[in-house]
Amino acid sequence: MDSLQTFSSSSLPLYSLKHKTRTRYNLNYSPLRCHSLKESIEDPKPNYELGALDVLLLDLFRNKMVKEVGWDSSKPGYEGLIEVANHLMNGRSNSETEKASVRILNSLFPSFLLPLFRMLIAPVAGGKVAAIMVARVTALSCQWLMGRCTVNSVDLPDGTSLDSGVLVERCKYLEESKCLGICINTCKLPTQTFIKDYMGVPLMMEPNFTDYSCQFKFGILPPMPSEDKTLLEPCLEICPNATRRRQVGKNENKIIQCPKV
Repeated sequence: MDSLQTFSSSSLPLYSLKHKTRTRYNLNYSPLRCHSLKESIEDPKPNYELGALDVLLLDLFRNKMVKEVGWDSSKPGYEGLIEVANHLMNGRSNSETEKASVRILNSLFPSFLLPLFRMLIAPVAGGKVAAIMVARVTALSCQWLMGRCTVNSVDLPDGTSLDSGVLVERCKYLEESKCLGICINTCKLPTQTFIKDYMGVPLMMEPNFTDYSCQFKFGILPPMPSEDKTLLEPCLEICPNATRRRQVGKNENKIIQCPKV
């Protein structure tokens, strides 16, 4: 608790540099392994065994997304969710998609809960307690969506560390959508905005488009869009549209910028 007392409220929003992480807590879920997208995918997709709570959360999230989109897929479960996520981007600009995704996230919570959290919890110890809490809730409640998550420690620029990181070892949402644009516009950017604006906790998300992993850093501001390297990444190797463009252009070595980012 000494570290909480010494944590300055004015220092939290300034944490926008790169930081090392080391795993502290392992919240066991189905085993996953990482691999390179640039090589042939040899590892089979993980078998995501959903419990009763996972199914409930999946249905809730999908229903909220369907309400926002105004369309539902005929496919059941996670496969249908991914189709709805694709439709979320149809006919919308990236900014509109981000705002729609923020509305979906906000609709998942009772109207009184987030304002109370922002007012009562977020200011404690300069935001440190809130960052730790949100990290643990994320790792425990979102594995049905992203896959296995582990809470880890984020090293801060002042030399201290905070157990407010979450490492997604192999993101199911990215792997199933096969689209960098869906990751950026319906997950990374809106989640960063939602956690900061509605919960009062800065968040930087660092998806790795080589091994499907993603590092959440609660309590740390994300870079400005002009400085965010993830927004400049080319299409994924597994993107079917990019594959067709390479075949038509007969230039498989050409780096293709994702048109949805």
